[in-house]
Amino acid sequence: MGDAPGRGGAQRRRLKKCGRSEKYELRPERPTSMGSLAYREDLEEEKNSAFTWELEANSRDYNSQFKEKSFLCWQRRKYKGLPEISTLPWFTLFVPLICLLVIRATRDLVDDIGRHRSDRIINNRPCQILVGKSFLWRKWEDLNVGDVVCLHKDNIVPADLLLLASTEPSSLCYVETADIDGETNLKFRQAPPVTHHELTSIRKMASFQGKVVCEEPNSRLHHFVGCLEWNGRKHPLDIGNVLLRGCKVRNTDTCYGLVIYAGFDTKIMRNCGKIHPKRSRIDRLLNRLVALIFLSLVLISVALSLGFWFKAKEFKAKHHYVSPRHVQSVAAETFLTFWGFFILLSVMVPMAMFIMVEFIYLGNSMFINWDVQMYYEPQDVPAKARSTSLNDQLGQVGYVFSDKTGTLTQNVMTFKKCCIGGIVYGPDDEEAAPCKGSPYLWNKVADGKFPYRNAELLRAVRGRTDEAVREFWRLLAICHTVMVQEKDPDQLVYQAASPDEEALVTAARNFGYVFVARTRDSITVMELGDERVYQVLAMMDFNSMRKRMSVLVRNPEGAIYLYTKGADVVIFERLSKKGMTEWTTEEALASFAEETLRTLCLAYKRVDEDTYEEWRQRHREASLRLQNRAHALHQVYEEMEEGLQLLGATAIEDRLQDGVCDTIQCLKQGNIKVWVLTGDKQETAVNIGFACQLLSENMLILEQKEITRILEAYWGSNDGLLAGQGPLQSRFLQQTKVAMVINGEFLDQLLLSLRKEPRALVRDEDVDVDVEEAWQEPGERTTNFLRAQRVSLMWRTLGTQLRGTGLGPRVKDSGARDGPEVRRERAFVELAARCQAVICCRVTPKQKALIVALVKKYQRAVTLAIGDGANDVNMIKTADIGVGLAGPEGMQAVQNSDYALAQFCFLKRLLLVHGRWSYVRVCKFLRYFVYKTLASMMAQVWFASYSGFTAQPLYEGWFLALFNLLFSTLPVLYIGLFEQDVSAERSLELPQLYIAGQKDELFNYWVFLQALAHGTATSLVNFFVTLWVSHDSAGPTSFSDYQSFSAVVALSSLLSITMEAILIIKYWTALSVLAILLSFGFYMVVTWGCQSFWLFQISPETFPFLYADRNVLSHPSILLVILLNVSLNTLPTLALRVIYQALEKPRPKEVEEAPSEDITAVEAAPYLRRESRRRRSSYAFSHREGYAELITQGTILRRAPGVDSDMLMGQIILCHEELSPSIQESPRCSRKMSFLGKTGHQHRGKVSSRDGGRAARRPQIPAGSPRGLAVRGVPGEVAGGAGGLTVVQGERAGAVGGSPAPPAARGRGGQGVPCGVTAGARGGRSGARGGGAAPPRPPTPEEQ
Repeated sequence: MGDAPGRGGAQRRRLKKCGRSEKYELRPERPTSMGSLAYREDLEEEKNSAFTWELEANSRDYNSQFKEKSFLCWQRRKYKGLPEISTLPWFTLFVPLICLLVIRATRDLVDDIGRHRSDRIINNRPCQILVGKSFLWRKWEDLNVGDVVCLHKDNIVPADLLLLASTEPSSLCYVETADIDGETNLKFRQAPPVTHHELTSIRKMASFQGKVVCEEPNSRLHHFVGCLEWNGRKHPLDIGNVLLRGCKVRNTDTCYGLVIYAGFDTKIMRNCGKIHPKRSRIDRLLNRLVALIFLSLVLISVALSLGFWFKAKEFKAKHHYVSPRHVQSVAAETFLTFWGFFILLSVMVPMAMFIMVEFIYLGNSMFINWDVQMYYEPQDVPAKARSTSLNDQLGQVGYVFSDKTGTLTQNVMTFKKCCIGGIVYGPDDEEAAPCKGSPYLWNKVADGKFPYRNAELLRAVRGRTDEAVREFWRLLAICHTVMVQEKDPDQLVYQAASPDEEALVTAARNFGYVFVARTRDSITVMELGDERVYQVLAMMDFNSMRKRMSVLVRNPEGAIYLYTKGADVVIFERLSKKGMTEWTTEEALASFAEETLRTLCLAYKRVDEDTYEEWRQRHREASLRLQNRAHALHQVYEEMEEGLQLLGATAIEDRLQDGVCDTIQCLKQGNIKVWVLTGDKQETAVNIGFACQLLSENMLILEQKEITRILEAYWGSNDGLLAGQGPLQSRFLQQTKVAMVINGEFLDQLLLSLRKEPRALVRDEDVDVDVEEAWQEPGERTTNFLRAQRVSLMWRTLGTQLRGTGLGPRVKDSGARDGPEVRRERAFVELAARCQAVICCRVTPKQKALIVALVKKYQRAVTLAIGDGANDVNMIKTADIGVGLAGPEGMQAVQNSDYALAQFCFLKRLLLVHGRWSYVRVCKFLRYFVYKTLASMMAQVWFASYSGFTAQPLYEGWFLALFNLLFSTLPVLYIGLFEQDVSAERSLELPQLYIAGQKDELFNYWVFLQALAHGTATSLVNFFVTLWVSHDSAGPTSFSDYQSFSAVVALSSLLSITMEAILIIKYWTALSVLAILLSFGFYMVVTWGCQSFWLFQISPETFPFLYADRNVLSHPSILLVILLNVSLNTLPTLALRVIYQALEKPRPKEVEEAPSEDITAVEAAPYLRRESRRRRSSYAFSHREGYAELITQGTILRRAPGVDSDMLMGQIILCHEELSPSIQESPRCSRKMSFLGKTGHQHRGKVSSRDGGRAARRPQIPAGSPRGLAVRGVPGEVAGGAGGLTVVQGERAGAVGGSPAPPAARGRGGQGVPCGVTAGARGGRSGARGGGAAPPRPPTPEEQ
């Protein structure tokens, strides 16, 4: 290769002015090339041997400038320094590193500032805190445990509060819990009776010295146990007395609360989860690859250092006459050479790649923000990428976990169709019969926004000739728990506990049967202009076990009628006969189910007076029972609800968001599994599953019972018994379309190893009933020993080691290492992963997050969670990617998400277009960057063997510094920002293209090794072909000198990697051509400047390559060598790719299985056989139990005019009626393990649930909440509860408004005030949950 220029000649010297002495000293001229380490040492020795040591007598100031500088124990010597290690300029390494650190630090700083700003906004919210004897405005951050807070209508609850009092009757408080459980229908909470009676003024609030003893802070949203100690007595507390942080006060003027938990101790904060930094799968792989590159760099440096060891020893042996110049030992020089190689080759560690990845992520995020196809114009909400580092992972999602209400649905219930007497009345065709005006103009109180119109049905109603039509609408106007507020004579405002009931009552209102008012024992209906008052004899409330609601009324003529509405499954069982009308109605229900409408069946019967009197006596006896009261009442209700006559059915549409069905189908075709996680009840969730085509009629729906049978059959304790049936199970799940429907209690037992708050599997009978009642649904006590035994058996079988089955874990001997919890979790996930759809009902926010964690733990798939409420925040944080929908439930989901959308349908474009594009771009970018780095920098390794292993760089220092930052930047940035393999429209048409990202096909270890091999081959061609051509050449056209050889190899490398970029780019635009041209332009301009004579004169050491490239390019023969290198690198690669494309088999298009009514595999698995029926029930009703009893007791009804009901206004208001303990103990949102369905009446696809119902989310107002309610009934009657309701063990006594109270419990004035309650066994509550007799009330002025 020849010596480096200036290496062997005498060193020219120049004079340099130095110091104050104005004398000139001889300094050696710096070399014209970046010489080897040995040369630098020789140069340092010559500098030390020059006459440069100066001193002056008696001049300390002058001599002190040459004093050694020291810091601690380290000294920097001026004349004898440390040997130089690096052979590269400092900027080659520090510029990329500093840029990377600045970019990463800036991004994290922006994220932290945004998070801090959001926290500051919440902490600075105002609230009123009791200070001294008055309420003062303070910030949320000033709240402490024990403070008394005053809240007003529409205020957000700042902490978990014990409700002390409110301005509503009986100190009720109505709250909206959309930010907690996603439900927008209102719920009621009630203050303890003792605080309701005593804390009637602000002065008494200030002197309140109660003490609350309760459980430690936890995440159970629907469970709270505590007691209030005050004035020497203890008063029990449950979740019904607590206002949780995040609730919004609705329809309550003022309420007062005591702070129980504040800050991070609140239940909603306990459910929010921690903020974990999210990193994409490629990012984690890249970190491992960088570590591998670093290890390889160390090994290569060690190998080259060993080469220097042998070379130095050989040099000393052959050239002993120059050995005095080597003052250090061979070992020391080898050690320094190792670090020299390590620094020289450190440019192979792709720091510049991390810098460009940040720009690529930022650019792809901006493309998401700018996509007009994901802009929702009605709400003016665009898509927004809140995270810039997860774009590529959007192209690898395997599981989507979605909330239901507000995410899949619009929270809008619409009366769609009805069937009366076997005749189906659907909406009129607007095109066939255009409506010129509203058909309800004849009805002054009709709702103008009611969309349903049917002229034929309207004529039948106004004709008054069809008895079935009259009773149909009368039932809808009477059988409900809706309350009404009359703002003016022609305007009524309904307040319903569920949107279903509001839609039904509104439909009856528009058809002339207007619900006008109610008292606790009467209901007033305006029937086609005639006002009729019905006496309410009994209200048999809805619950998830009964699946029906009944009202027993006496009409103005004195006749008694029972009106019932409920699920078709329970109504048809109780019909007196089945004729043509019943069969026609059943066909109509089947058609409603196909349209995924929510159905209810309506029936009635006339009751004889004698029959009613006998039944009332039995009902009274059941109500007074001390044990098994709920069961006794259920039996009494069953007796009355027999022999019904079918009226018809209603069909309500729970309207889906636009494009939900198409989005789910596209995601399923892209091999993305969609799981629905909702806190709603099972019937409504399954109904929505069919509506959005997540479930289909030919699917086998596995519930808890069927899941247990599968696991017991295949994973029994005898491992070898069914080992041969493993393939059968695999074939079964492949040939059958299976879905899974489970509830929160089932998951609560399953997620034992992931959750931190264990709960007993089967409730111990010795547990205090008072504690359990607060969170159990009435009638759902786990007293069935057989059920508990079956649950325990399931977990024993799940804990057995699984062998030889198609569903078992694939890890060998995993049972020996894992515990039983891990084994059963893995078994369950394996089964769920083979299902086409999974729906989880009645799950809490923390359970949603645990389900996501479970899939991440065992499936190793990329998970995406999407939701719109605060109850989805934990799930969004836990998933690999969190998507928040900007909806009516606030912005907490959006604020904690990685991506914000306005509609669920935009998820299709986000994943299949932007996600897949980002994944393709990043993978191509990474592969190309690895290739170009190896193609250019591996030549340094080959050059080391020809430079005596002295760590001398092959390339010019500026080429090394600017290669990754400027010369090859634009093409690779274009690939990372704009590359497209197919268009957006084609991506949506072919969702199967998405599968490549799920399988990591475009960038993995194999692709990385291919890039390494390709880059190494390119460097070998560029270096050795150039070396072979220039071997033994001399003369003007020779490029065997160091600088010319370096220029030829550098230019060949740059052209080769540019040709590779041209080959892999598929989306050619003007920007791609401009990027390539600008790359060459930058190289030419920078090279011309760095090799100019002007810069060489200024600093020859920094710019040593004087006119090197110009000399090389001026010779055609050298240009041919460069062309030969590029051709040898490009043509074989192009040929291999063409051959591979021709031989590669096209990806089979995944076709969804054709629906089949007969599932043959079920016969091979008898334990999965289910009794089939001719149709699927579409029953779904979001009403919840509890409101009927409040109505019959008059608790939620305001007092008649003239009776002051305001509190805390300086006057003590006496309570005429205490809330029944059964109401106070009324649970909300309970979760109990259940095995679903009745085997005798189920069919494939039918869901029968015993879970508690959850109201569908829609801004609704519960009964009796607004002020100024017009109560029609007996003039001057004070709304009170039915006296004589004795409560034992918290079980509910049925409320019969017309029955007299027993003598022992009757109050004065006929107001039914309970005077005493018998205490029940095992800590049963008595009186007002105080444990003894209810305190006597003072006499009213009227009584005095």
